[in-house]
Amino acid sequence: MSNTAKIKFSPQPQTSQPRSQRPILAVILTLFAAGAVGLSAYGWRQSVLFAIGGLLGASLYHASFGFASAYRKLFVDRDITGVLAHLLMLGTATVLFAPVLAAGSAFGHAIAGAVAPVGWQNAIGAFLFGIGMQLGSGCACGTLWTIGGGSASMLLTLLTFCIGSFAGSLTRHLWNLPSLPPISLGKTLGWTPAVILQLSVFLLIAIALWHWNRTTNARPSLTPDFIIKSPASNIRNQWLYGPWSLAAGAFALAFLNWLKLLIDGRPWGVTWGFTLWAAEIATAFGWDPTTNPFWNAPDKLASLEKGIFADVTSVMNFGIVLGAILAAALAGKFAVKTNLSLPKIVAVLSGGFMMGYGALLAFGCNVGAFFSGIASTSLHGWLWIAAALLGSIAGIKLRSLLQLQN
Repeated sequence: MSNTAKIKFSPQPQTSQPRSQRPILAVILTLFAAGAVGLSAYGWRQSVLFAIGGLLGASLYHASFGFASAYRKLFVDRDITGVLAHLLMLGTATVLFAPVLAAGSAFGHAIAGAVAPVGWQNAIGAFLFGIGMQLGSGCACGTLWTIGGGSASMLLTLLTFCIGSFAGSLTRHLWNLPSLPPISLGKTLGWTPAVILQLSVFLLIAIALWHWNRTTNARPSLTPDFIIKSPASNIRNQWLYGPWSLAAGAFALAFLNWLKLLIDGRPWGVTWGFTLWAAEIATAFGWDPTTNPFWNAPDKLASLEKGIFADVTSVMNFGIVLGAILAAALAGKFAVKTNLSLPKIVAVLSGGFMMGYGALLAFGCNVGAFFSGIASTSLHGWLWIAAALLGSIAGIKLRSLLQLQN
């Protein structure tokens, strides 16, 4: 196919409104209402953050917004659309975050970005996470929204993700490797220069990807449905019932992360919730958290004592799953899928563990370290994605050895 071939909209016959699965919708809406009321015991913010989690889950599902799949498509199919959506999401979030982080407070409470040390521990953890998300066929948020969509295999990924992150918390003190202190480009260079620098880097990466896509034998992958799925569709119904374009998903995720920052004072994260769930279960079986340096810290002991419903990350994780189920039911597509084989079971179990363990070493996952970290102008976010991409390449090769489809 010629690189100069014209790009046209592909006709997509659609009904104005899909046949929604009303019984499932009724159950999920009831759970959302009950959850919002019950969580209000911990303050109004907890109920609002639960709702934001639901909107994140719906956005991820409707846009089919992936991280692991985006990198796999990039390296295997030379499809740049997923990574371009990431750049759009990061650029939007950077612009939204900067004024709030520069102010340092909002609505009477302190605001802090996702900033962490930069070093070998960070890089090794992100590399392991990159391998894990290819074997596990998902990332941290991807595990949640695909479970919401009905994927049974991702329940196995979630199980070992929790175990891996808990194991990482128990051994993190052993990884005493050289590192630099947390570096925020906004605080180091000034917020305006930092934003301009990051936006320039995003633009240069996008141009390089576009040029690479057009000069290889790959079919041009950036089509008009990156912005809008179909010019003839009913936009109002499409927002409610899906599907969304990748650009719409990118803008929605950036906006919701910014909203979470304003309300809670910290950007969006996912992994801590998994770690806390595993620790709560271990405590129920007699484990003593005071015996471990990570968990013996006052804030960690307080989290265990208060429980998962008092924890913001846990509550938002629950919301993501419910939001994805709601979106799937609105689209009439919710169905439990159990397509499992022995190689796939091995891959998802090992992949989940590597993601969990790697995230604890790297001070976050694809959300907390990569998305929120870079949006906060943290240098550790840039190191995270560089190492995770290398890990993804290794993970794709391992998928081939296990004869899993790439």
